[in-house]
Amino acid sequence: MPVLATDNAAIAFFAAVADLEATDPASHELEEGVRLASGNRLEQFARAGTGDAFCFVGEGGEERPVVYVSLDGEAGLVALGLPELVRLCLVAPWWRDAPGRTPEQLEAIENEYRSDLPDLDRRRDRAARALGIDPTELPSQATALARLKALSRGPVAKACLVVGYEGEPLDPLFDTTHAW
Repeated sequence: MPVLATDNAAIAFFAAVADLEATDPASHELEEGVRLASGNRLEQFARAGTGDAFCFVGEGGEERPVVYVSLDGEAGLVALGLPELVRLCLVAPWWRDAPGRTPEQLEAIENEYRSDLPDLDRRRDRAARALGIDPTELPSQATALARLKALSRGPVAKACLVVGYEGEPLDPLFDTTHAW
């Protein structure tokens, strides 16, 4: 993770394009009482511009599951380890908008990102290289989003249930009852 917080190309891409700010995670703390139902550790390591949190689950290093906790009272598993989250953000920085969308709608979201950031591919490739990732070896958007979908419905997601300060589970980040 140090590269996410020290390399200018990576910082710029993740903060401005993927909305993942890892240079000062302490600038936003999880709301008091927000925790995992299992009692495992929930450690914030980055935040979104909105104040939403990216958190590691349990003990260990960057291989731990990553949960996204929204200030809107939603939470969910988004990756099994930081490397998977990095790849998701590189190929589909609009991942938060994916659930419930048809392929045509996803294409429209991607096109909107690309119209706002005409140099998206160059910025992505530069950030990937700064992290030691060959851009040609990144998964496709479809593969990354399929993995996100599978994770949101899998057994690890159930083990990463986040509860709020009142002790009630937060709403799922992704609606797992409908296809997407």
